[in-house]
Amino acid sequence: MYKSVRETVIRAGAFAWRDRRRKKRDFRRLWNIRINAGARMCGLNYSRLMGGLKKADVEINRKMLAQMALEDPQGFAQVVEIAREAMA
Repeated sequence: MYKSVRETVIRAGAFAWRDRRRKKRDFRRLWNIRINAGARMCGLNYSRLMGGLKKADVEINRKMLAQMALEDPQGFAQVVEIAREAMA
């Protein structure tokens, strides 16, 4: 009885450790999808947007970009314009 309980607790700890890391991966993937969808609506794709932002020295993280694409399309469009101008 105690052996199976102990093994279950150890296994649960391993799953918890694994899934804490997986959650970070899953959220980054979701943010990238949202950013790409917003960028495509403005006529760019994800990689060109991120490259333009890097050239323009705009330091905004993916989480905030994804939130802007979802909740503030006009503000996101302004960010896309900054990236577009830096690419030209």
